[in-house]
Amino acid sequence: MTNIILLFSSLASGYFLGSLNSAVIVGKLYGRDIRSCGSRSAGLTNTLRVLGKTAAVFVLVGDVLKGIIACFIGLIFFEVYFYTVDAQDSLSLLVAGLGAVIGHNWPLFFKFRGGKGALTAVSVLFMVNWILALLCITFFILIVAMTRYVSLGTISATGLIPVVSFISVFGHTFYFNIFACLMAAIIIIKHRENIQRLLSGTENKLIF
Repeated sequence: MTNIILLFSSLASGYFLGSLNSAVIVGKLYGRDIRSCGSRSAGLTNTLRVLGKTAAVFVLVGDVLKGIIACFIGLIFFEVYFYTVDAQDSLSLLVAGLGAVIGHNWPLFFKFRGGKGALTAVSVLFMVNWILALLCITFFILIVAMTRYVSLGTISATGLIPVVSFISVFGHTFYFNIFACLMAAIIIIKHRENIQRLLSGTENKLIF
């Protein structure tokens, strides 16, 4: 029962922290509602296109920090571990990180209209397994460099996470596999409009 309370506290802490959507906050400082501009997504890419590089840097830092801080909260204040013969995982860290992604996408403080969670998710992934995170980022960069579609790179890299998570060499429990699948599903679902535009050939390309 105690572990359940700790895990719920981790999820709630991550969610409330994730609900501090950086793009919405930065947009308000610029006098704009980023959710009414451009692609209407409260995320880094839309901020870059609508508000410029400086605003995008603030969003980048904010989204990364809240993922990292959420994981530290779960790891330090609500410590719950699961062990097997060959692996161990901090369940509280995984739950808090997942909560941060959910909060970013459906923020309590901004009428549940948020971003798509990719940047926060990758910061959480770095906290869990930096090798897997680097692998996914490399794959993302390759896809974007070849196609200039940020959304395609994000979707492809996100889909890679649950696939690679099942490789035993990474030494994770089945709880991590559940975490990876849930996080990938959340991000891909939030990109469903991008998927439709990719299929119809109307998705915006990144201009280097």
